[in-house]
Amino acid sequence: MNNIVTSKEMILCESRKIVMEKGISAINMRTVANACVVAVGSIYNYFPSKTELISATVEDVWKDIFHMSGDSFEFLNFTDCLLWLFESIKKGCKKYPGFFTLHSMIFASEDKVKGRQMMEHYFGHIKQSLLNVLEHDTNVRSDAFNDILTADEFVNLIFTTFTSMLLQKQDHCKTLLEMVSRCIY
Repeated sequence: MNNIVTSKEMILCESRKIVMEKGISAINMRTVANACVVAVGSIYNYFPSKTELISATVEDVWKDIFHMSGDSFEFLNFTDCLLWLFESIKKGCKKYPGFFTLHSMIFASEDKVKGRQMMEHYFGHIKQSLLNVLEHDTNVRSDAFNDILTADEFVNLIFTTFTSMLLQKQDHCKTLLEMVSRCIY
C-alpha cells in the first residue's frame, strides 16, 4: 500500500483517470483505492460514501471539461458562448466517454434524488452563465423578449435543445445557432 499521505486531489485525479478509461459507472471505493494504491479506508477518510465520491468526481470532471481549453470565458455574444459550450462538452465527451449521458444515472436507487439534485446544480450553473452572457449581449434586439418569452425562458428552451443535441451526439450546432440568431438579433 501507499505510505505517502493520500490527498483528496490525488483521489480525484485518479477518479478522473478511471472515468476516462472505464466510464463514470466504474467509480467505487475499491476501484479508486486500487488506482491510488491505498487501502479502501483511506478513500473513506475523504469521502464517507460512494455517493460522495461520485459527486466529487462528477464535479471534478465538469471542472476539467470547462477549463480544458484554457480559453477566456468572456463572450461578447450569446451565440459565441453557445458554440464554445457545445465544442467544450463535445471535447469532454471524447475525453470522458459516456460521461454526459451517464452521470445522472449512476447513483444507487436510494441516492437518485441526490444525483438529480447534483445534475440540476451543474446544469443550473451552466444556464445561469448563459443567461448572464445573453443579458450582456449588446446585439440582442430590444424587442426580443417580453412577458411571455423572457430571457430566462429562452435560455431554458435553448438549453433543453442543446442537451438533446448532445445526447443525440450531433456533430455541430449550426442549426441551433441560426435559430438563436434569428430569434434575438
